[in-house]
Amino acid sequence: MNETASSAQTLQPRRSLRFFDLVLYGIILIQPTAPMPVFGVLYQQAHGHVATTILLAMFAMLLTAISYGRMARRYPQGGSAFLYVSREFQPSLGFLCGWCMTLDYVLNPLICTIWSSRAALAFVPAVPYAAWVVFFTLLFTLMNLAGVETTARLNAIMTALLGLVIVIFLVAVGRWIFHGHAVARTAWLGPLFDPQTFSLPSVLHGTSIAVLTYIGFDGISTLADESIHPRRDIPRAIVLTCVLAGLLATVEVYAAQLVLPRGYVFPNVETALPQVGGVIGGVVLFTLINGALLLATIGSGVASQMGAARLIFAMSRDRALPLRFFGALSVRSRIPGNNVLLIGAICLAGGLLMSYEIGAELLNFGALVGFMLVNACAARRAWLDRERFHLVLASGSVMGMLVCLLLWLNLSWLALLTGTAWIAIGAAVYRSRVRFASASETA
Repeated sequence: MNETASSAQTLQPRRSLRFFDLVLYGIILIQPTAPMPVFGVLYQQAHGHVATTILLAMFAMLLTAISYGRMARRYPQGGSAFLYVSREFQPSLGFLCGWCMTLDYVLNPLICTIWSSRAALAFVPAVPYAAWVVFFTLLFTLMNLAGVETTARLNAIMTALLGLVIVIFLVAVGRWIFHGHAVARTAWLGPLFDPQTFSLPSVLHGTSIAVLTYIGFDGISTLADESIHPRRDIPRAIVLTCVLAGLLATVEVYAAQLVLPRGYVFPNVETALPQVGGVIGGVVLFTLINGALLLATIGSGVASQMGAARLIFAMSRDRALPLRFFGALSVRSRIPGNNVLLIGAICLAGGLLMSYEIGAELLNFGALVGFMLVNACAARRAWLDRERFHLVLASGSVMGMLVCLLLWLNLSWLALLTGTAWIAIGAAVYRSRVRFASASETA
């Protein structure tokens, strides 16, 4: 099925993705319903200021998206943050950046596997949880092995269905408000700022969690090898995806908060937004939203598994990982099949052994480290190239790096400690790799 390292260097991924395909890929990877699963957590942590945390997180991610776009224009090859940091600074730092981003990419399909299995278990409790883990692991893996063109077509269908569910939810909220449940004039601003409950530390902590709403927009850059016009389409798709995701998320959570009285306590924070649907639409809307979240999670799991596989492929192509295994491409579909299977095995093991909470805590760690380094790369490149308005561009990237650092520092101590341990393991792996290469050259 897979070719050797030498043939992996001659085979290249097929260029078939247009601008619209890239945006759809990014939206599905992020999920149009991304704020819905985390709505209850944000509501608790930010004392009701969910829309504010989404907008603040969008500001940070938009600065980072612009930096990603500028770096993708300069380096129109797949590889994402790993490639940019390696070229702008040095391979060792690039490896550690890629190592952290790998944590982000691998954990995304893993937590999607866990969440999908839990959601399916709620629908069909007669089937054991472990069986659902096996089912979704196989589903994600087989869909990716089918090839990137198949994934792009499925993206269009899934985006349309999720968009329809969101429209139904917003219409239901509107009917609820304007047909007997009037909202007080002061309550219209409550989701953005409520002086009685506002707390800056709480909002910042909530914002660090709200970054989860945007995780995945950077994955578009890993498809540069499949894009027909990578220099033009990749930067535009990254920025547009981030903006669309942020605006849509803000509308969703703002509408949901208008239904809730101040200080409302959810019986279960994980199903908070479906509970809002139940308040305004009964069992039917509750079930519809739960089903939509399951569908969205499946789409995100499939897309993020391929993103992880391609990142590992890019690292092997730059000799950061063994090329023979990680750099092998499928002869038929031109995808890194070994990497897809490896991520599938990790999802299977993690789904059976790890909790969703632990995976979600660690996901932001790797993402924010990568975002900080990409902003640093963009700032350095703008200054060295003396681009037009280079001082403004560099300052924007530096601001993006500092904002991401602030959010990173607001992660839980467990995430910071475990993530730091992951970086230490990556440093040991890189050092061993360098020593092995030096020994081989000496021999």
